[in-house]
Amino acid sequence: MSMQVGNESGEGDVMVEMNTTPLIDVMLVLIIMLIITIPVQTHAVKMNMPVNSKNAPPPKPPEIVRIDVDFDGTIGWNGIIVPTRIELENKLAQLAAMPDQPEVHLRPNKLVSYKVVAMVMASAQRLGVTKIGLVGNEQFMN
Repeated sequence: MSMQVGNESGEGDVMVEMNTTPLIDVMLVLIIMLIITIPVQTHAVKMNMPVNSKNAPPPKPPEIVRIDVDFDGTIGWNGIIVPTRIELENKLAQLAAMPDQPEVHLRPNKLVSYKVVAMVMASAQRLGVTKIGLVGNEQFMN
């Protein structure tokens, strides 16, 4: 059993395969350096939560006045029918005179004439009601 070193002619063959051992060593060192230099990630969210004070009362929900306008132009104030425009304007003037006005939710019917809703909104604006909004708009989608 003999070991063949070189070829028969005595010339050395060129090594075609690349020696990957030094390459792997360099890559391992680079990975270790990368791991060391990356800062530690903190997965925390900083939140400024309110401090519970025993002196402050919890906020009360706002007072809501609901004005319904039916399909025939009938106006309701929190479920009670308001027969005339003068009575409606008296109620709106009382709301406007309050230092802390309640919210006014105006809910018109889908079939009501626009002039009735516009009259209610114009009266509220003219008398100084500042917290008014339309509710029930999802009925107008179809």
